[in-house]
Amino acid sequence: MTLLDTSISLSFVLGVSFLAYVAVIVRNYLRARSRPPGDPADFDWHFFIPCRDEEAVIGTTLDYLDRYFPQATVWVVDDHSTDGTAELARARERAGWPVHLVSRRLPEARTGKGDALNAAYQALNDALWIETDPDQVIVCVLDADGRPSPNMFEVCAGDAYFGDPKIGAVQVEVRMSNRDVATPLPDRGPIANRCARLLARLQDLEFRGPISAMQITRRHTGTVNVGGNGQLTRLSALDAVGLDDERPWGKALLEDFELGLRLMLAGWRNGYTTDAWVDQEALWSIRQLLTQRVRWAQGSMQCARYMRSIWSSREFTTLGFLEVLYFMAQPWLQLVGLVAYLVPILAFSYNAANYPQFTLDFLQHGGAPLLMIYLLIGVGEFALWGPLYRRRCEPDISLRAALGYGLALALYAAATYVVAVRAFWRILRRKDSWHKTARTARPGTAGPVDPIDLIDPIEPIDQVVTVGGAAS
Repeated sequence: MTLLDTSISLSFVLGVSFLAYVAVIVRNYLRARSRPPGDPADFDWHFFIPCRDEEAVIGTTLDYLDRYFPQATVWVVDDHSTDGTAELARARERAGWPVHLVSRRLPEARTGKGDALNAAYQALNDALWIETDPDQVIVCVLDADGRPSPNMFEVCAGDAYFGDPKIGAVQVEVRMSNRDVATPLPDRGPIANRCARLLARLQDLEFRGPISAMQITRRHTGTVNVGGNGQLTRLSALDAVGLDDERPWGKALLEDFELGLRLMLAGWRNGYTTDAWVDQEALWSIRQLLTQRVRWAQGSMQCARYMRSIWSSREFTTLGFLEVLYFMAQPWLQLVGLVAYLVPILAFSYNAANYPQFTLDFLQHGGAPLLMIYLLIGVGEFALWGPLYRRRCEPDISLRAALGYGLALALYAAATYVVAVRAFWRILRRKDSWHKTARTARPGTAGPVDPIDLIDPIEPIDQVVTVGGAAS
């Protein structure tokens, strides 16, 4: 069998496997239903906000949390910022707000988000009364630009989430606060602004579409994981995984995914909800987006060391193990897929250029329909998320726009192959530096879009309206 035959066969297997996976998660995505809320007064709530040069957004975030979550205590971790981040937090602390500043200085600082969160965890434990029940203490990790929906505590206090003593963590849906900004780059031309708007919309589609569908499916396999923003964890669960060194968050670049694995290995279950969400800023730069995703892919590759423990753990079912294996194998499969898909494309292009009659005969004798089916499946697996996104999340956008977003998502997804190569190259070079995601807001601005005046914080999710006018 030639390299071309092998590549075609492998690409077919990968394509069919991915198509089957998409069919499963779409089914669960469309069948998902809201869960009853609970009483947030049953718990003690804390926000952890790791910050490194977040002057542009931290002030408005603290004001937002004080307005809509006055019962919560906020722990701002200043990871040796060189701007006014610490001063903004300190001013509110001195004014009597429930805000505490946790300062980290070099050389201990700037060693990763996990270390910053561990510092907040240790500060919280030092501050709590010894009689405090850690089962009733909930920690929410929030990015400096994060805007949780006002109903987040009610939703997460429900019986399906922290009302169930077996639940160790809950991840809420992630949305992009700047998905509707008309002129994201005011100093640039119309083409640059159109591209930036599309990039922001695709990130919103990605998180509220396929990523949300994967998390909903994981509720059936018992493998829901947590993200870096809108991650809520029971303090007793953090204590269980940080028992030896008081460091529940690990060193992986994907510290949130690593924490989720450690919680599941310790016997906790994780929950996921679309009934509450957190808004964050989408990136308007492809370069910044690729840098962020390379870090995520490399972090996922680093977590491969847990597979042996997951394989032997009684906490994972066979289906759960396969789901985690599939997710963690994605960057590696993309490396294989790059070769599997690229070789047939290059071979066809070479033949078309050098042997046009041979290529024409191939197309006329069954090759053209095969290529069309192959292209239809390959693009359709991604393009379908545009109409699904319109149906479930943003009904105010037109069908034409939804179809365009779906087609654009196919190109957007192609960037993951570049991401996998760069992540693998960094691993080979033993580079594990952590690159901070840039903010789109500027000092003195209002920060991310505030959707709060449009919704009632105690209403269930199927009755509220988002910025885009959608019910989810």
